[in-house]
Amino acid sequence: MVCQLKIRVNDAKLWKNLMAAVSTLVDEATFKVDKNGIRLRAMDPSHVAMVDFEMPGNTFQEYICDQPIDVCINMSEMLKLLKSIGSEETLEISTDNEGRQLELVLRGVYVRKFVMPTLEIAEEEAPTPKIDFNTIVKMTSNSLKQTMDDALAVSDNVRLEATPEKLVFKAIGDLGSATVEFSKDSEAVLSLEVREDSKATFSLNYLSEIVKAGAATSDVVDIEFSTNMPVRLNFGLPEERRLAYYLAPRIESD
Repeated sequence: MVCQLKIRVNDAKLWKNLMAAVSTLVDEATFKVDKNGIRLRAMDPSHVAMVDFEMPGNTFQEYICDQPIDVCINMSEMLKLLKSIGSEETLEISTDNEGRQLELVLRGVYVRKFVMPTLEIAEEEAPTPKIDFNTIVKMTSNSLKQTMDDALAVSDNVRLEATPEKLVFKAIGDLGSATVEFSKDSEAVLSLEVREDSKATFSLNYLSEIVKAGAATSDVVDIEFSTNMPVRLNFGLPEERRLAYYLAPRIESD
């Protein structure tokens, strides 16, 4: 089929993990594609959280985009097709001339080809939030994921508190509480910058799923927040790729 877009990814499993990370918040995702690369910035249906994703064209093993195009995809349907990706398989993705169909070709021991329809564009691209973060923490993704699991054991919410000396997670539920503390010298903390003491509470229903999905793509995460402001989680990807999330806080009185 004549195509407007054709890309090849040697690490098909990475693409699958990135798409799973996007699908954590949005099931119908509109990717903006041009000569520079692929990007997505979209809110979840409740407008509580946002995902910000980008892969420059030069990070693909092959990247051809004849003209700018918006491609809306049902993420759960795509992930069904990519479910059994092998570790040595490559992935090729292309659109037809009208952008109405997406073709996925998996090449490994044998060749598998899938064709799926694209969707009508429903929403405009979400704007980038403009927030002044007072706390920026770089830490290992697995440590953050374990902390979310500990907090989920007792509560639906978690409170983040940061001082120049430490980062603390607190979860309080009807049957108990959990506190996880990381000093600035902890092996899990790669850097801790606090211009002003910060504290904010977030829903674990969102935060734990975001961290779980992001941790599958990167070993490192930047956590940026200020008192009672949205948190930004930026999972460190190589070669100028970006996978970041914003999550609105739960405003609570002390």
